[in-house]
Amino acid sequence: MDRKVALITGASRGIGASTAKLFASRNYNIVIGYCKNKELASKVEKEIQEMYNVETMIVQVDISNEIEVSSMVEKILHKFSKIDVLVNNAGIAIDTLYENKTVENFRKTIDTNLIGTFLVSKYVGDTMYQNKAGSIINLASTNGIHQYFPMGLDYDASKAALISLTHNLSLQYAPYIRVNAVAPGWVATESEMKELDKDYIELEEQNIFIHRFAAPEEIAKVIYFLASDDASYINNEVICVDGGTRHA
Repeated sequence: MDRKVALITGASRGIGASTAKLFASRNYNIVIGYCKNKELASKVEKEIQEMYNVETMIVQVDISNEIEVSSMVEKILHKFSKIDVLVNNAGIAIDTLYENKTVENFRKTIDTNLIGTFLVSKYVGDTMYQNKAGSIINLASTNGIHQYFPMGLDYDASKAALISLTHNLSLQYAPYIRVNAVAPGWVATESEMKELDKDYIELEEQNIFIHRFAAPEEIAKVIYFLASDDASYINNEVICVDGGTRHA
């Protein structure tokens, strides 16, 4: 059986790592994209190899760098010959007080979250289109739809633009590639829980109808669904996964 291949960017931790493991459990060969922390990426790869009988590779890439993105795709195609699923999970947030927000903050956030997603989608999407099959899932955020956070207005703007990018890519790559986005609310990733004050977490949980943050695995399941044949007629959609949340 010819296994499908899934590329997940930002897969060394959090939602990306959970997504990589879930796709591996469903018999996908996995490409773990990471930017800085090779140790964490290698740990995810090792866990997958120990648990599932699939092939893996890890690739370091700054998704905002076109040369690195092009090189990454070449390496993947050399090993696997194709990419069936792309999960654009890599992203950054630079939260600062509005009065301290700099142009450099804004540019770095846009370069990674928006331009980086465009670049990976372009290079992967072109090969998918040649194969006349593929699915792209972009990680947006409720912050790009109806949650407002001036300390992260550059992040929020990048995610709103990412949703627009999703719509345009779904048209550009029709009819062969389905392009959708997942917009999580609060997610209990390790980094998120370390950075947030306990009282703030409790306050935010009261605004969520389910009264808790999502587990990364819960977001991964929605991503997998959108990539699967069960979602074969879902295209150009943005799926909010926020447990039901009062809007700001």
